[in-house]
Amino acid sequence: MADYTPPKVWTWDKENGGAFSKTNRPIAGATHEKELPVGKHPLQLYSLATPNGVKVTVMLEELLALGKGGAEYDAHYISINDGDQFGSGFVEINPNSKIPALVDHTGDVPQRVFESGAILLYLAEKFGAFLPTEHGARTECLSWLFWQMGSAPYLGGGFGHFFSYAPVKIEYCIDRYAMETKRQLDVLDKHLENNRYMVGDEYTIADMAIWPWYGGLALGKAYKGAVEFLSIDSYEHVMRWTNEVAERPAVVRGSRVNRTWGPEEEQLRERHDAIDLDS
Repeated sequence: MADYTPPKVWTWDKENGGAFSKTNRPIAGATHEKELPVGKHPLQLYSLATPNGVKVTVMLEELLALGKGGAEYDAHYISINDGDQFGSGFVEINPNSKIPALVDHTGDVPQRVFESGAILLYLAEKFGAFLPTEHGARTECLSWLFWQMGSAPYLGGGFGHFFSYAPVKIEYCIDRYAMETKRQLDVLDKHLENNRYMVGDEYTIADMAIWPWYGGLALGKAYKGAVEFLSIDSYEHVMRWTNEVAERPAVVRGSRVNRTWGPEEEQLRERHDAIDLDS
């Protein structure tokens, strides 16, 4: 591979290649006018079943499983490959043009919430669930929540991109991010050796944040071949936790929202204006 000498000033003169090249650009803001649909429930979610999107739908389904009134929601599909995140309506609720984004219409003035970690924290505080009230446990929960927000970009944008999506395989990049991903898995494995969940025996928003990324990776749902490449089966405590969380009914339901694998799942999404995903 030829050496690359960066220019003194970088300019955007071509697509950067890879699976998402048509949606990557160095500027913010809307590219077109497009209003967002609004359903009948107080909570309006605009998202996609990526790991960051699954965090929020799992949380909403867990709240509904607890019988929390007001947690009913409308799930609106945002196709990032088609550039829906750059529509004017979406940019208005998330100027960063990333899914998920939530609007709470409960009060007189709609409240926008963007960034998946912020949405989890907002919902936990709003409904008084899945966030410990004892100071030490709450602090531990938030530490792991922010650990995920800071770590997952190395997994997805680093390892996942260069291992699965980049137009060329670059040994240096794959080795660098494989090393970091395995270090993160080891962090989790050592912690989960002595903890059922991320905060002791209490299932919290920390688990909901971490599981779609690292649990999804462990289950082979992301980056074909990564389970074997990273020897993920060797992280026995991560695997135990992954499988336990995966069996929760709300996690099963939340993982299906706004996912388009085929006609059956598309039909599910279209009729999901609230919580009717049991059948």
